[in-house]
Parts: sequence; structure tokens; C-alpha cells
Amino acid sequence: MEPKKNPKSDVSRNSSIYFAVGLALMLGVTYMAINHKTYDKSDIAIDSLNLDDELEEEVPITEQIVTPPPPPPPPPAAPEVIEVVEDEVEVEETVIESTETEMETEIVEVEEVVVDEIEEDIEVPFSVIENVAVFPGCENEKGNAAKKACMNEKVNAFIGKKFNTDLASDLGLPPGRKRIFVQFKVDKTGNITSIVARGPHPGLEKEAKRVIGELPKMKPGKQRGKAVVMPFSIPIVFQVQD
Repeated sequence: MEPKKNPKSDVSRNSSIYFAVGLALMLGVTYMAINHKTYDKSDIAIDSLNLDDELEEEVPITEQIVTPPPPPPPPPAAPEVIEVVEDEVEVEETVIESTETEMETEIVEVEEVVVDEIEEDIEVPFSVIENVAVFPGCENEKGNAAKKACMNEKVNAFIGKKFNTDLASDLGLPPGRKRIFVQFKVDKTGNITSIVARGPHPGLEKEAKRVIGELPKMKPGKQRGKAVVMPFSIPIVFQVQD
């Protein structure tokens, strides 16, 4: 049985192409309609420029002012007349002798320059000194150890006699055992110097310095036959009663 219609005349065969073309045309028309701009004719001002009009500019009239030239400089002053005076005063020339010596000149021998040696205060501890400082009354002790023991005994007896133990009560210190550490030096002449005290109260430290300062002059200690500085330290201990 033959078909009734010609297959080439079938419209639905290319329907997708027709749809795409139509859609593209509609989108283009819609885009042009949205972006289309209109203007009000009354807001448009049409100006004309006439190039034939010449610009007239007034040129100011200027006048050149001529300044007079500066006056010429004054002529130079006439030089003073110099009188030539004969020099009648004789000037003695000072002859400076050369200090350089020639090869044949004898050189006098220079005397020897004596430089005084400055002796430094050397300190030697009490425990290792060869000859300990001698406290007055310890001269007859034989041996360094005996003189050390004698010095300790004499210094302790002197402090016990001179130190004011009632000072702690006057200062309001609480009862108990008080200890003051004292350090001093016996210099090369036997005098007491560099006294330092450390205790529980400044008043006790001051009293300790006073007592040590009253120690008698001693025979200085020696090391290798030369007088040296000997440091010495001793504690001062006493009891404060209720």
C-alpha cells in the first residue's frame, strides 16, 4: 500500500530546527526592545557655532621706562708719600747653635738616674704570715704560733674590757646572744686601719668600731723580712639578759 503523502512535505521532520531559529529571532527582538532608548526632543539643544565671528582682544599699550645709567665710581685715592728713613739702629743677630753632634765629638757620660721604688702595700693573711704582728705585752713569746695565741688573747681581753654590753638593752634589742663580726688591718707601721663591723644593729656596729679603734699600736707583721699589712678578724659575742 503506498503512502498517501510525499515524505518530503512532512513539516514535523525539521521542527527542532525551526524552533531553534524562531527562538533565536524572538530573543534578538526582545533584547533590542529592552535596550532601545528614546529621548525627549525638548531636552535636546542644538547650538550652532559661527566660525565667521572674529575674537576681538584689546591689547594694552605698554611704555618702556628708561632708567638712567649708574654714576661712575669715584677715582682712586692718591697713594701716600712714603718717606725713606735711614736705619741707624744696629740689630744684633741671634746665632742658634746646632744641637747635632758630629762623629768626632766626645760624648760625656750621663749620670745614672736613680728611680725611687714605690713599695706596694702587700697584705698577708694572719694564718700564713711568717712573723705575726706583735701586740704590746707579747714580745717575750717565742715562736710565731705563741705570738698569734697571745695576740688573740690580748685583743679579746681588750674588747671585753672596753665594749659597752649594756648598749644592747638601751637600743631595745630582744634578749639573747648577740654576735658582731669585726675586721681590721695592722698596717706596715703597726697602726689599726680599715675597720669594718657587721652586727644586728647599727649602734652595736658603731660601738665595735670605736673599741677596735682604741687598740694600741703594734709591731707590724713581716713577710720575708719586710713589713706588710696584716688583716685580722674577730667576733664579739655577748649575752643580752632579760
